[in-house]
Amino acid sequence: MFPTRLSKHPAEIIVALDEPSLNDARRLMDRLENRPRFYKVGLQLFTASGAAAVEAVKARGAKVFLDLKLHDIPNTVASAVASARELGVDLCTIHLCGGTEMAAAAVEAAGEEMMILGVTVLTSSTIEGQEVCGIHGSIGEQVMRLARLGHKVGVRGFVASALELPMLRKELGDESLFVIPGVRPAGSALGDQKRVATPADVVLAGATHLVIGRPISRAEEPVKAYLRILAEAEAARGGKLV
Repeated sequence: MFPTRLSKHPAEIIVALDEPSLNDARRLMDRLENRPRFYKVGLQLFTASGAAAVEAVKARGAKVFLDLKLHDIPNTVASAVASARELGVDLCTIHLCGGTEMAAAAVEAAGEEMMILGVTVLTSSTIEGQEVCGIHGSIGEQVMRLARLGHKVGVRGFVASALELPMLRKELGDESLFVIPGVRPAGSALGDQKRVATPADVVLAGATHLVIGRPISRAEEPVKAYLRILAEAEAARGGKLV
C-alpha cells in the first residue's frame, strides 16, 4: 500500500505505441478511437519509422512522449533534444546516469517548448542487476541519488517506478512531473516489469502521468481496456483524469 499524496494536477494516461511499424501504431490509434490525448513513441517504433511516428501522433491532435532515454556526450544529447523539440515533442527522456553536464545540456536545448524527463532506474531493474554494474545500495537510494542530480541542474520531470514515487514527491515537491511506467491493472501479467503498481496505487501516490502499454495494446478490445483503466484511476482520485 502506498502513502496517499494526490498530485494537485489531474493525472494523464500515456498509451505506449510499442509497435513494430508505423502502420501497426496507426491501427492501434484507430482502434482506440482517438480517445487518448497522449502517446509514447519509444525505441522500437522510432527506430522503425523515425520522425514519421511523431508526426502521426501530432496529426491526431495528441501529445507525444518521446522515450528514447538519451545517454551520450552532452553536445550529442543537446543536438538530439533540439531535433525532438523541432518535431513538436512534448516530453523527452534522458538517462540521468549520464551526469550533470549532460542533463544540463538537455534542459537548455529543450527550451520552454518541451519538458525533459530524467530516467532514474528502469522498472525492469533489480538489486542484483544493479550490483553487477557496480552500483551498490538499494534501488531507492540510486533513484534518489539520480533524481537529486537532475533536479540540481533544472530537470523537473522524472521517470521511476511507483515504489519510489512517495520518496520523490516528498523531496522534490509538487511542481515536478512524475511519469510512472510499469502500471498494470489488477490481475494483469507483469511481462518483463519487476516493480509495478496498479493505476489506483499510482494515482494515490501522486503520479502526474501513467504510462500503460500491453494491458491496452494487447487487449482484444483496446478501447474498452483503456476506458477500464481510466475508470480505475478516476475512482482512486475521486476526480477527472485526462
